[in-house]
Amino acid sequence: MNNEFYLQEARYFQDKFNSRGLADQLEKTRRHNQLLDSDREIIQKSPMFFLATSSPDGYPDCSVKGGNPGFVKIVNSSTLIFPDYDGNGMYRSLGNISSNPNIGMLFLEYEGGRRKLRINGQAAVSEDPDILIKLPGAKLAVIVEVRDIFPNCPRYVPQLEVKQSSAYNPDYGYNPPEPEWKSKDDLKDFVPKKE
Repeated sequence: MNNEFYLQEARYFQDKFNSRGLADQLEKTRRHNQLLDSDREIIQKSPMFFLATSSPDGYPDCSVKGGNPGFVKIVNSSTLIFPDYDGNGMYRSLGNISSNPNIGMLFLEYEGGRRKLRINGQAAVSEDPDILIKLPGAKLAVIVEVRDIFPNCPRYVPQLEVKQSSAYNPDYGYNPPEPEWKSKDDLKDFVPKKE
């Protein structure tokens, strides 16, 4: 894995808010590049994910990709395939992938632990009929070679029905509760103290 997980600009903010130790510990204990069973579970039951792409000059785009649970296929511990279904015809994601293969995927679990899973990798668009036949309704397929996998705290994920916002959303006059992960044995000593 790339040792430069954090840009110097990220380090600036980590130092400003005294979180460099926590950031380093999260990278050390949470970042991985092979799918774990817990990663597979989130991906396999997900009815959607968010896809981030960018043009060669860095102009970003984000879209939602959805389907029946299991529509994102796990080929092996570091390869995913997802279908490109009929859409609005702009092909912004596929165009970006074709010119800049670096992508980000964000999976959200809306029930249970409401986990978040971030996957960064390199993608390629495929028209291979042997792949497409396994993706009903797909016009094309996107093959993702996983580079980085890292879970994140789910505290800002709303309830599935979105009848209420997450209890962790800050607001004027409201002090959100501390998330449970801050008290985990391998992290609690690295969490900056509140001022």
